[in-house]
This record gives sequence, C-alpha cells and structure tokens, in this order.
Amino acid sequence: METFLETDRLLLRRFRMSDACLLVQLDGDPRVMRYITGGPPEFSRQEIEADVLPAYLDYYRRSARYGFWAAIEKGSRDFLGWFHFRPAPGAEADRPELGYRIRHASWGRGYATEGSRALIAKGFAELGVERVEASTMAINAGSRRVMEKSGMRRVRAFTADWPVRIPGDEHGDVEYAITRQEWASARDLGLPPVQT
Repeated sequence: METFLETDRLLLRRFRMSDACLLVQLDGDPRVMRYITGGPPEFSRQEIEADVLPAYLDYYRRSARYGFWAAIEKGSRDFLGWFHFRPAPGAEADRPELGYRIRHASWGRGYATEGSRALIAKGFAELGVERVEASTMAINAGSRRVMEKSGMRRVRAFTADWPVRIPGDEHGDVEYAITRQEWASARDLGLPPVQT
C-alpha cells in the first residue's frame, strides 16, 4: 500500500483498479450523494472502471503532489471514503481544491476534518501550496462545518451551474479557503486550525 498521508486514525493511499467495488458502494448510498446528485449514484460501475479510476491513477503519474486518495481507517483497515487535493480545472497549480466523500456510517466521527486538516498542513508545509479552497452547497451544513473546523473561512457565495437540479440548490453555493499566511499565523500562535 503506497501511503500518501498518515494521521492518528487514517491512512490516505493511492487508489487501485481493484477498488471499483468500494467506489460503487460509496456512491450507491443516497445519503452520501444527497448534495452531489440528489441521491442517485454519480457513476455506474462501468464508468468507474473505464473512466473514474483511470483518471485517479493518471494523477499519480502526472504529479506526486496532487490527486485522489482512498481513506482507510488504521485500526480496522476499513475503507471510509476518499479525499481529493488538486487544482480545479483551469486553476493555478498552487491553489488546490480540497474535497472529500465519506461513508454515511463514518459520519460524525471527525474523519473528514482529520483528513482535511492533514492535507491542508501537508500542502502548506511540504507541497508549496499558497491557498487551499473548497466549496459546497450552502445548505450542506455538515460539509461547511468540516471546512470551518479545518481552519478555512467563508470567502464567497456563488451559484454553480450544476448539470442536475438538486433540492436546495436554489440557495446557492459557498466557497471556503485558507492561505499559507493564515495557516502559518494560526500555527505560530499555537492555535488549532478551528473557527467557531
């Protein structure tokens, strides 16, 4: 297992083609997909095998800094979901976007925050990142709280042009971010990267 990042409870490792069933199960939960597709899976198993996983693997060939990683719980070795840390299409290379998708059974245990904080710290301390960004639907209170607990601040509200209408998307979307300077200042003061 090639580990990209390790935290107290998590291992973030590279995806493998044999992980298709894990992604099918994750995306097959309507609760997980609520704020992404409105409930249905985003991709079929065939699309995951032919397009999604090959795209994830291509990130590893192109860059050691960015990509998508399977989140594994250290003690049980269970698949919890995934994180991505990579520039959005057309964005500057030193401004990656943070994202996560966690199994419903693992919600409320701090895994998304733990992984997000670790990726943000790795980005600033090791990868030459200047700013980390993340976005979600305005009504997705759980994801917004993860961003806040990871030290990010709300920087704007906007309306994304989603291909699928989802109940609640009429309230728009929000973007959160943290800069290298903000992260370093909080660390130098001994403050946890948490907003209340």
